[in-house]
Amino acid sequence: MDLQIKGNWNQWKGQLKEKYGELTDDDLKMAEGKAEELIGILQQKTGKTKEQLEEELVEIDSKLL
Repeated sequence: MDLQIKGNWNQWKGQLKEKYGELTDDDLKMAEGKAEELIGILQQKTGKTKEQLEEELVEIDSKLL
């Protein structure tokens, strides 16, 4: 999958922190604008699969459009 994090990163951060409360500001700073990096961090934090997380991120992306 080729997810690209588009739009305002501040909006993304708000949505991500709301959905994944275990994310820290440092996590978000590391992943800023990089989908693959974000998915890797979320896998470690949540134990979800890459496919599950990609679906969830697509859902977030559609809300931000």
